[in-house]
Amino acid sequence: MKDSIHASIAVSYEHQVHFTRDIFAPANPLLATVLAARTFARIPRVLFVVDENLPSAQPQLIPAIKAYFASRSVQLELVNEILCLPGGEPAKNHPDAVRQIYSAIERHGLCRHCYVVAMGGGALLDVAGFASATAHRGVRHVRLPSTVLSQNDAGVGVKNGINLFGKKNFVGTFAPPFAVINDFNLLATLPDREKRAGFIEAIKVALIRDRDFFESIEHNQARLRAFELPAVEDLIRRCAEAHVRHIATGGDPFELGSARPLDFGHWAAHKLEQLSGFRIHHGEAVAIGIALDVIYSTLAKHLDADSAERILNLIEALGFELWADELELRNIKRKLKVLDGLEEFREHLGGALTVTLLKSIGQGFEVHEMDPARVEEAIQILANRSRRT
Repeated sequence: MKDSIHASIAVSYEHQVHFTRDIFAPANPLLATVLAARTFARIPRVLFVVDENLPSAQPQLIPAIKAYFASRSVQLELVNEILCLPGGEPAKNHPDAVRQIYSAIERHGLCRHCYVVAMGGGALLDVAGFASATAHRGVRHVRLPSTVLSQNDAGVGVKNGINLFGKKNFVGTFAPPFAVINDFNLLATLPDREKRAGFIEAIKVALIRDRDFFESIEHNQARLRAFELPAVEDLIRRCAEAHVRHIATGGDPFELGSARPLDFGHWAAHKLEQLSGFRIHHGEAVAIGIALDVIYSTLAKHLDADSAERILNLIEALGFELWADELELRNIKRKLKVLDGLEEFREHLGGALTVTLLKSIGQGFEVHEMDPARVEEAIQILANRSRRT
């Protein structure tokens, strides 16, 4: 008699990321083609969840969505409400948005072969992705990212999550979206702060694995700062491709190990967001976190000083500040609060602490400990740099 049963279960996913313009134009078939594919429903039913900032900036958006589905009623059915929910990181701190999506899914009788289509920035996509992945144990989810950061990074990944206990993404799932559709026209009304936010994630990818990409960003820095669309769109495509390639070929798409190379600079960034009450936006926090780890890499004799200065100069040239007062906050034991981010980073993954540092531009590597005194020295170097500028 056997005492145990072992079976290997392989599950394959198709991860598709499309690029287009004017997704709701009557002549653009992309969305309808994506939604009508691989469905067992006779006419797929679709719930739209929209970041409320979008229709405020683009009043024609909601009428365009309704007109698009009305013209394709033999293929698709749009349920008779469009949920407009708050965007930004605070939306992830409260369960109301998730509950509203659950309620709409239940109210309209959506099944697992229906769709929740979410359009907005990374935070709204996280909320909608989490709700979709857990309602009925998984309703099909399509992302329409509307910021540079979500089109080249957050929106093309396979993770989603909400914040709890003051910790970023404490609750979440790994659930690849049915599709991601990047409509470049959605970027037109972004405020300056949001336009540049996604640039730092492109720099991150370039630093750890693609020197040529870094040099392209460096070459195009003036065009990117001016938000010239050809340069921005090229950056989005290359960054998104790097993320998808890592997910598909990196060997650990659901992070079962303890390494997370695409989170270079994020251990400090996530903590800075929390310490600031999310006053510091994610892209701004990542810029500071990358700067901190670049300087740390130099202090630890991994990265040469000239390369570090080149990196910091590029980040600043694209409009990022490399300082936040929260870096100097201390607890009652006089320990820097940002250092708590190291344990939270380890805890989030499990196993040993694994942090990515740099050997050179385009070459990241992993370490399993960070010297607190060296981190403090790196913070002091950033402080001195900020005072000079």
